[in-house]
Amino acid sequence: MTSFTIVIRDIESFEEMREIEALQKDVWQFSDLDVVPRTILVPTKEVGGVLIGAYDGSALVGFAYGFPGYEHGEATHHSHMLAVRPEYRNLNLGFKLKLAQRERVLSQGIKRITWTFDPLQSRNAYFNFGKLGVIADSYRVDFYGATTSSFLHQAGTDRLWVTWLIDSERVRRRLGNEERAETFPSDVLQLLRVGVDLRPESNEQSDIWKQDELAIEIPTKVDALQTERPDLVVEWRKSTRHVFVEAMALGYVVEDFYRCDVGDKSVGRYLLRRGISN
Repeated sequence: MTSFTIVIRDIESFEEMREIEALQKDVWQFSDLDVVPRTILVPTKEVGGVLIGAYDGSALVGFAYGFPGYEHGEATHHSHMLAVRPEYRNLNLGFKLKLAQRERVLSQGIKRITWTFDPLQSRNAYFNFGKLGVIADSYRVDFYGATTSSFLHQAGTDRLWVTWLIDSERVRRRLGNEERAETFPSDVLQLLRVGVDLRPESNEQSDIWKQDELAIEIPTKVDALQTERPDLVVEWRKSTRHVFVEAMALGYVVEDFYRCDVGDKSVGRYLLRRGISN
């Protein structure tokens, strides 16, 4: 078994920032036009941006990058990119990079970090909600445009905008692996579920929007579906877009995400609650 000794540290030099450019291409298969270049990394770091690398010896194997912003009348930090090379993804490096980012942002006196992710990616959903304790009250349609050069964006670039309240009791407990039910509540109605042949099925109950809690179910292996059944991924994108947008317009907030076994298939379930405040 291969042994890795990983060091998490700040990225400082121009040469190290060039490695960030290369890693974006390797992980996301970006073209040059979609890569965040060194000429952006340098000035944003000068004004409070956080750029952290995970190193196996001298080799960059992961990084996190974000910059300061202003949202809801207060200073915030927007985490724009986090990437880990595939062969290092069983080492919990994403979590370690987020903890390092949190530490640096707190030292700046900022208590809110935001970022976006594809709501069809169940692994990222579990990481964000289950392990870090984010919440989400905003859905952005084609946030980066209808498509980019990345293979990940063939079904559009819809994103959930998540908020990580890094000094809150909820987040501290979640980072300590506390304050989370082990199983999804059985009495929550589903706005959308994984149906026959993995197709999305909507709940047509007339009183569905009277519930304080609702669920949105997704398939867990969207990357495989993107290769095998790309039309089905587009169908899921349209269906999830509709229910997320409608739910958030009515005041629901995404509070958690669970991985569940339903019969012979695995699914992911978002838990939405009405009236949660940031």
